[in-house]
Amino acid sequence: MSRRPGITGRIRRILSPSSLRFQLLSRSLFVLAALLILIGGFQYVIMRDFLIKNQAETLASQMRGPLREMFDRTGQWPERWGVEEAEPGASASDDNTGRRPPILFLPDSSLAIISSDNGFIDLSTSSGLASPRLTDEEYATLLASSAGHLKPDQYRLLEDENGNEQLVVFRQVVLPAETGERTWLIQMGSSTAPLREVVVRQLMTFAGLSLLALSGGLALYLPLLRRSLSPLNQMVKTVEDTNAGNLDNRFPANTGQSEIDRLGVSFNGMMERLEGSFQAEREAKEQMRRFVADASHELRTPLTAIHGFLEVLLRGAADRPEQLHTALHSMLGESKRMKKLVEDLLTLAKLDRTPVVQRTLVSLDETIAEMQPHLRMLAGERTVHFMLQPDVQAMCNEDKIKQVVLNIFHNAVQHTDPIQGQIKVRLTRTAGLAEFEVVDNGPGIAQEHVPHVFERFYRSDASRTRKQGGAGLGLAISKSIVEAHGGTISVQSESGQGAAFKVILPALDIHSGTGH
Repeated sequence: MSRRPGITGRIRRILSPSSLRFQLLSRSLFVLAALLILIGGFQYVIMRDFLIKNQAETLASQMRGPLREMFDRTGQWPERWGVEEAEPGASASDDNTGRRPPILFLPDSSLAIISSDNGFIDLSTSSGLASPRLTDEEYATLLASSAGHLKPDQYRLLEDENGNEQLVVFRQVVLPAETGERTWLIQMGSSTAPLREVVVRQLMTFAGLSLLALSGGLALYLPLLRRSLSPLNQMVKTVEDTNAGNLDNRFPANTGQSEIDRLGVSFNGMMERLEGSFQAEREAKEQMRRFVADASHELRTPLTAIHGFLEVLLRGAADRPEQLHTALHSMLGESKRMKKLVEDLLTLAKLDRTPVVQRTLVSLDETIAEMQPHLRMLAGERTVHFMLQPDVQAMCNEDKIKQVVLNIFHNAVQHTDPIQGQIKVRLTRTAGLAEFEVVDNGPGIAQEHVPHVFERFYRSDASRTRKQGGAGLGLAISKSIVEAHGGTISVQSESGQGAAFKVILPALDIHSGTGH
C-alpha cells in the first residue's frame, strides 16, 4: 500500500503533458502515425489506379477478340440490330432471323454499340449490367475522332441508371457498307465494386498491420526512451542532492550522448565555479576574522601597556622622576608602535581601494644606493653585501619602492643572528625585467608556511614576541605595492637554509626609452 502513491505519482509525471518523456513519446507516435497514414493514402491511390488500369486493359483485350466476330459479315448485323427493324416477338438470340446474335457476357459487365444512324444500342440489358450512357454530344465527339485517336488504356468511370459505378472503355470499328465505310463505337463496361473491395481489403490489412506496428513500437520505445533519459534523471537527482555544504557532486560526462555530455560538462563547470566561489568566500571570511582578531590583538597590547603605565603614574610614580621618565619612555614606544600599526593598516586599505600609483622614471640602482647608510644602520653588526647593476630604470613610485626595499630588508634583519647574520642585496636587469633580491642566512621558513608568508598578520611562529618580529604587515604591504606596479614578489626558503625574497618589476630600456 505504501508504494501505490509513489507509483501513481510516477505515472502522473510520465503522462503529464509537461513531461519530456510524454512529449517525446506523443510526438514520435504522432509523426509515425502521420507517416503511416500518408503511406496508406498513397498505397490506396496507387493500387486503385493500378487495378483500374489493369481492368481497362483487360476490357480492351476482350474487345479485340470475340467481339470482333459481330462485325465479320460486312457490317450487315449492326444495320439490322435496330429496334425498328426487329419483327414482333423476335428473340434476341434468334440468329436465323437476322436479329441480335447471341453474346456471352462476363459477370458484372455491360456492352453497347453506338453509331451515328442507329444511336445507342444496349446489348447487355437482359444478361448483364445496364450500360451507362454519355451525352449525344460526347458520343458524337468520340465518333468524329479518327480511328487511331482512341487508345485502349483510355477509360472513364461512369454510373449507370441503377447507380452502379462502372469502368467503361471505348473502341472504334470502321466497316464497309453499301454507301461506303461506316464508323461504329463499341462501349464495354465493368463494375468497379470488386476492385473497390480489393482496395478496401488491402487498406484494412495495412491499417491493421500499422496498428500492430504502432503497438509494438510503443512497447519497444518506452524502455529505450527510459534508458535514453536515464542520464538526465541522474542529473536531476545530482542537482537535488547538491547544497551549499555538498558542492563536490559531479556528473559523469561520458554517457555516450553528446547533448547530455555537453550539459554534464557545463553542469560540472558550474559546480566547480560555485565551489570555488564558496571556498573563496569562506577563505575571505576566515581571513577577515583572523585579520580583525590580529588587528585587535596588536592594538590592544600597546593600549594595555599605556593604560598600565598611566595607572602607575596615578598611584604616585609621577612624583618620582626616575619612574616618571621610565613610564613616559615606555608609553612613547608603545604609542609609536601603535601609530606604525595604524599607518600600515591605512596603507593596506588604500592599496586595496586604489591600487593605481603615480609613476615616474626611477633609477633603481641609485635609489637603493641612497638607502645604503640607513640599511646598514638597521643591520647593526650583521654583514651586508650590495651588488647593484648600474643603469636599471623603471617607471614606478620611488617612495613606494623604497618602502618595499625597507620592509624586505627589515624582515631579513629580524630573522638573522645579530652577530653572525649575513644579508645580500642584489639588483640586476634580465630580459627587460628588473630583479631585486634580498638573501639572508637565517633559520629559513618551513615549507608549510611559505604559501602564507605574504598574508596579513601571518606569523610562522604563533608564540613569537615583539622583540622577534613585528605585526606581520610589512610583507603584505610589499606584495600589494609590487602588484600595483605590475610586478611579482616571491620567496624561496627551506628550514635551516635561509630565505631569498625576490621582486620582479618591468624595467625600462635606457637605449630606446621604452619598457618591456
